[in-house]
Amino acid sequence: MRAWAHAPGRRYPQVMTERRAYPSDLSDARWELIEPVLSAWRFERRGRALDFGRPPRHDLREIMNAILYVDRTGCQWAYLPHDFPPHQSVYGYFAR
Repeated sequence: MRAWAHAPGRRYPQVMTERRAYPSDLSDARWELIEPVLSAWRFERRGRALDFGRPPRHDLREIMNAILYVDRTGCQWAYLPHDFPPHQSVYGYFAR
């Protein structure tokens, strides 16, 4: 899993390799069940938009974990913990 961390004195955030686990995170078994469906949806959507140039910025599993976090905690999108993808991106996937 990937997360972003602010590095003092740097203009851009640096990538962290691990983030803390939340109780709302998908288990590996559940992820194996839904990953093919989500990947096919993402591929179909990108194909329709003819947006083949840029790879996706955020991992689908992290997007799903963030959506489940909001569902479980009831927090507002803007208050997602910073180790999830940006709330605008997460909400964009949720709204589709």
